[in-house]
Amino acid sequence: MKKENYLVKVTSLVLAATMLMTGCGSADGGSNSGAATAAADAGSEAYAPASDGAASDNAGYAYGAAEAEADADYGDYTNGIKGMETQSATATDGYLESCYDYDDDSAYFNTEEYSQWEEQGFSSVLKAPLSTFAADVDTASYSNLRRLINSGYGLDELPQGAARIEEMINYFSYDYNAPKGMEPFGVTTQISECPWNDDAKLLMIGLKTEDIDYSQAPPSNLVFLLDVSGSMYSYDKLPLLQESFGLLAENLTKKDRVSIVTYAGDDRIVLDGVRGDETDKIIKALKSLEAGGGTYGSKGIETAYKLAEENYIEGGNNRIILATDGDLNIGLTSEEELEELITEKKESGIFLSVLGFGTGNIKDNKMETLADKGNGNYAYIDSLREANKVLVEEMTATLLTICKDVKFQVEFNPEVVESYRLLGYENRALAKEDFNDDTKDAGEIGAGHSVTALYEIVLTDPNYDMAQSEIEDLKYKEQYKKMLGKQLGTADVLNWEDIKDTEWLTISIRYKKPAEDESNLLQYPVGSESYTNNPGDDFVFAAAVAEFGLLASHSEYPEDASVKHVEKALKSIDLSDEYKEEFLELVRMVK
Repeated sequence: MKKENYLVKVTSLVLAATMLMTGCGSADGGSNSGAATAAADAGSEAYAPASDGAASDNAGYAYGAAEAEADADYGDYTNGIKGMETQSATATDGYLESCYDYDDDSAYFNTEEYSQWEEQGFSSVLKAPLSTFAADVDTASYSNLRRLINSGYGLDELPQGAARIEEMINYFSYDYNAPKGMEPFGVTTQISECPWNDDAKLLMIGLKTEDIDYSQAPPSNLVFLLDVSGSMYSYDKLPLLQESFGLLAENLTKKDRVSIVTYAGDDRIVLDGVRGDETDKIIKALKSLEAGGGTYGSKGIETAYKLAEENYIEGGNNRIILATDGDLNIGLTSEEELEELITEKKESGIFLSVLGFGTGNIKDNKMETLADKGNGNYAYIDSLREANKVLVEEMTATLLTICKDVKFQVEFNPEVVESYRLLGYENRALAKEDFNDDTKDAGEIGAGHSVTALYEIVLTDPNYDMAQSEIEDLKYKEQYKKMLGKQLGTADVLNWEDIKDTEWLTISIRYKKPAEDESNLLQYPVGSESYTNNPGDDFVFAAAVAEFGLLASHSEYPEDASVKHVEKALKSIDLSDEYKEEFLELVRMVK
């Protein structure tokens, strides 16, 4: 943003707030007529504040927001939210929104925050034979990227840290093997050529849990922890939040219990343990909410856990659903402080899920930390359609955890695999010793969830110069000794016949049942039977999303990845649902 436009920003925001105080945005000077239609998806009815005097109240909130933003450092608009003027204008044709039509796009600040993680390159199997990481079913990164791209961002303009490849892949559903017997999930593996790297193969590991109808799920004790601070004022925040939770409320049952806690400058209990089938009461409470004040998130979190404990259902699903833009500014506000708070609270057996809302000042880093440390999942809601996906279509996956602290450990056979690279999961990496340590936190998986991990793997060159390594505790120690003791031959490439009956790797998975503290271990050897020259549609699609993710995340190892190649791959398969078809349109948009 140019320096000379900084005062324009401040003056414009204060002027808009002043106009609200004198009646702008209200047809009759007393009702909040524009807010109801500002909620988001065309054709939907917003759950908007409907109390008398709302316009004047909201004027105060807008004025406070203007002062807060005036204190912010001006930033480079290259990282701004492009197209916000268009989004605001199309959200409603009402008079209220016309008050915020600025010709100068410098009137918008971007204070969004994303965590930075060091990308992992290839690891030598001899030096690091074990790859260990926590499962991740978060989807926020993909829907947030969709929002950014739809608002005008090119791939090279996306904020650093916004694209997390594993969340992009796991946003979509896959036709993986179903669980067998008493195992909580089915495992699917496939190996084929790597689409963007001619020197590597691509390994796909897929997990899928059993899909459960919500009517068959145990009762839920849900606490809606809702951010109603001044930063939640815009149409894509509180109004969309109200509609989203209204959708969820319509699908709850009499066995469920619902509480609502709000927080701004302070916290407030709006509902306390009402029956899930009291839909009108829940929706009326949601409609009554208005935005304004500071953001005392940590106080709200404390109250929400207290309420969840008071309404605790033994053997049920006890969960807090936090909805926020993550912009906490009172009390505990740093990632470290929030992590410590949530780590302590999760011992109560109450899960914490996070739904992100909004544009321009979302704090993705804080929201992800809260969900990860709270034994929950993190999704970003950019539309009512996305809310329906997360809270209705995938209701049991979002609300019902069936495996907690899920960890992967892949051990590679050096006789076959020389090096490997896990795509994504940088912020889920674990030390090898953490795999067997049940005190170490990991990821949670809900009913009907699928989890996908992709590895680039380079097969062993028989002429590779081996070095000594610690191998005594490894499954494939005899193969290591064989490789360290002599050369296998003079061929430049591995002979396929030599490895067709040899294990390439073993996938080990640890998980805990939700009510238990001791983990269970499952192991799955993988060999050449998983290799194919004609991979299935799931493989091709996941690989295409990963290739797109390499570009979106500004990877240092893109090799030959290209948007054109991603589009070609997607056009070669059957895109089995609307979300996969939408991804193709997103690819075409950035092309």
